[in-house]
Amino acid sequence: MPTGRIEATFPTDATSPTPGAATGLLDRLRAGDDAAFAELVAAHGGRMLATARRLVRNDADAHDCVQEAFLSAFKALDGFDGRAAPGTWLHRITVNACLMRLRSRARKPEAPIEDLLPRYSDDGHQLHPTRWAEDASAGAERAETRALVRRRIDELPESYRTVLILRDLEGLDGEEAAALLGVTPNAVKIRLHRARQALRTLLDPSFREERP
Repeated sequence: MPTGRIEATFPTDATSPTPGAATGLLDRLRAGDDAAFAELVAAHGGRMLATARRLVRNDADAHDCVQEAFLSAFKALDGFDGRAAPGTWLHRITVNACLMRLRSRARKPEAPIEDLLPRYSDDGHQLHPTRWAEDASAGAERAETRALVRRRIDELPESYRTVLILRDLEGLDGEEAAALLGVTPNAVKIRLHRARQALRTLLDPSFREERP
């Protein structure tokens, strides 16, 4: 295992190893095969870096989080029982490293999310509802539209942005996200619902259907 900082380029198009190859790779890592570590980085580093960039929003911090995740994973190899795929295991470690990095930053008061949530009348009807153009969903597949959505996600208050990324982009379930964030699954559910509502408000000017 290399010591110190891992200087590596994390490929984004690497193919994950098959289950048998992954098991062999882990066995080689446990045996102290340095070449196996380079293979692990090549197989999983790209996805881990993409996850880190989404969460910490800073390229240098993202690379540091991936470095930390690989080091943490190596130290925990003896405790990895193989019930999860190595990529899944590394992904969770990366997410945890990113959340620790976010917690370590100087905390600023969060902007309230209430101004971005829909408002309702006393009888339960939404006030001032808008319709999106029919091609808005299809447009979400375009690169420029995906970039717009990411920018709007980054405008959400941090606690809501993080939940939205963990659940909708990283694919964690409610209990997994709750365990990583140190909150209850119900709190994750509420934050996710409000984050999605707020995101729609932020995207509304771009996707709103123009009425004649």
